[in-house]
Amino acid sequence: MKALLLIDIQNDFLPGGSLAVPGGNEIISLANELQPAYDLVVATQDWHPADHQSFASQHPGRQPFEQIDLHGLPQTLWPDHCVQGTAGAEFIPALDQHRIEAIFRKGTNPEIDSYSGFFDNGHRKSTGLADYLRGRGVREVHLCGLAADFCVNFSALDALQEGFQVRFLEAATRAISAEGYARARQELQRRGAQLG
Repeated sequence: MKALLLIDIQNDFLPGGSLAVPGGNEIISLANELQPAYDLVVATQDWHPADHQSFASQHPGRQPFEQIDLHGLPQTLWPDHCVQGTAGAEFIPALDQHRIEAIFRKGTNPEIDSYSGFFDNGHRKSTGLADYLRGRGVREVHLCGLAADFCVNFSALDALQEGFQVRFLEAATRAISAEGYARARQELQRRGAQLG
């Protein structure tokens, strides 16, 4: 069984949002068109508390996109984004949501970031997504969403680690950085993901 994972298609990642992914709005119609072809559609949702330690605003004197050590892990500092209960954290209104069977929220622990839909960045806590997919008989996952070089990439890598066949739907993703995505793409291919 194949599942489609819609990764973080949220207002704050669209042009005009607080952490806009260039061209992020271009994937919405394709994400909608893809859904009927799958047995199962699942979404992830970035869902940060307002005091999340990945936010530059929580570190006086630091600027967005600086790198720090956060409790032993490398951390990019981000603009405040996808704060729980805000409009920025909501799914893009144009996204067809009626086929989404489950939503897995991530980034809820203020002490650690969570790019992947499967685990936090330290692999200290699972979201339960892998067990949910296995329980539904899923063997193959196809991923799309935002952003290609961060949350979609790390979700794909964790899906591979969890034993799923992975297809990264490049036409339905957009990256924050072309250079970052080029590096991510090489690693995905090396690890056995299909791209296209």
